[in-house]
Amino acid sequence: MPDLKEFKLPDVGEGLTEADIIRWHVQPGDAITLNQVLVEIETAKSVVELPSPYAGVVTDLLVAEGATADVGTPIIRVDTSPGGASTPAEAVEQREISQTEDLIPAPPVESAVEPGMIGSPAPKAERQAVLVGYGVKLGSTARRARKTVPARRPEPPPRRAPEPVPAGKPLRQNGSANTGALAKPPVRKMARDLGVDLATLTGTGPDGVITRDDVERAASGIAPTDHVPAMVMPAGPIAAGPREERIPIRGVRKHTAAAVAASAFTAPHVTEFLQIDITQTMAATARLRELPEFADVRVSPLLLVARALIVAATRHPMINSSWDEAAQEIVVRHYVNLGIAAATDRGLIVPNVKDAQAMNMPELAAALVQLADTARAGKATPADLSGGTITITNVGIFGVDSGTPILTPGEAAILAFGQVKDAPWVVDGELAVRKVCTLALSFDHRIVDGDLGSAVLRDVGAMLTDPLTMLAWS
Repeated sequence: MPDLKEFKLPDVGEGLTEADIIRWHVQPGDAITLNQVLVEIETAKSVVELPSPYAGVVTDLLVAEGATADVGTPIIRVDTSPGGASTPAEAVEQREISQTEDLIPAPPVESAVEPGMIGSPAPKAERQAVLVGYGVKLGSTARRARKTVPARRPEPPPRRAPEPVPAGKPLRQNGSANTGALAKPPVRKMARDLGVDLATLTGTGPDGVITRDDVERAASGIAPTDHVPAMVMPAGPIAAGPREERIPIRGVRKHTAAAVAASAFTAPHVTEFLQIDITQTMAATARLRELPEFADVRVSPLLLVARALIVAATRHPMINSSWDEAAQEIVVRHYVNLGIAAATDRGLIVPNVKDAQAMNMPELAAALVQLADTARAGKATPADLSGGTITITNVGIFGVDSGTPILTPGEAAILAFGQVKDAPWVVDGELAVRKVCTLALSFDHRIVDGDLGSAVLRDVGAMLTDPLTMLAWS
């Protein structure tokens, strides 16, 4: 007898409520081992690989790629009985059933039926994340009960050319009453997102199935001339491509939007600016690169900026604090978890170096390099992204002089480091060309008064103007 186990989406972060399924590493019929990577998910903070808590054979993927699932929702079903779906024939049979069910025509949008669901409508409040092509079943979840499903598959309608589109009638519709259209759930979702009515399309896939290319062509107003007779196009000039694009707000982007909005309208921001001569810091950076202790790491001016901010936070602990609204207390941290804002393909994230105040310069340099590489690879973990106390954003790498950065939620200050460039500067009463940059410090005015913010910015500027000052204050 099968011993079916369901793996529920876990909370892999602090208070995670949902995650997006990015990519499945297994398919129904695959034999899996304990701790084998099953799936990549994108949370509000990062991309995480989930290992299997079971060994056995995959029977069902309960949530499709691209879908969002709540924490606690079953996402995969595994047969853990000895042998499981042990024969290749059974594995193939399971795959064929799944693929067949995926082609069941979509129900009308106005009904309360979940996309891909078979049977009676369910109230929206009870909707559950399910495997594409499968419905929410009451009672037994045994695999064998679905062997009758292929008998319910309707005969595909005869393929025919679409009716000519009257002049001026757009191919793209606001609604999406996709009644009777043959399309897999991911394609139906794409059609809904793009505002394409599947009922107006003729599929170019096997048996008339509507494909992603069909939906994309319809969204851009391009007819599939290689497969069906030419359509009468709307009168007037033809656009070269879609005029608009809609991108779902999810994952890191969704979290970032909520975080910066909450920060901007919760903490009263003040930003101060200071332009400094950073010539000696640039020379010190070049000298550090030649030392054997830094032979295996990349050294940039950001290393000295980081050290300067750490020293300033040690000298002025209130800049390294947070506001606890619920307890009506200011939490002063006597450690520095230094955040470095990083722009990634998935949006802005702020991983942090834990206990940066306890590191020497080579250790800090190595930690910064590892942090940057991990963030760019999309491998930052929830632990990397949690618990920061103060942040640096390096806007100079984009050729920007300065800005007014928004505080990372839960922190009292953020320092923006602008581009380093040659500029005229007065040195000992004479004009000279020096390496100059602009620093911008934003701080929470509930915690940090103007004199404290100015003192911190002045100290950071002094240490970057003359790095020997950093040694004297450390």
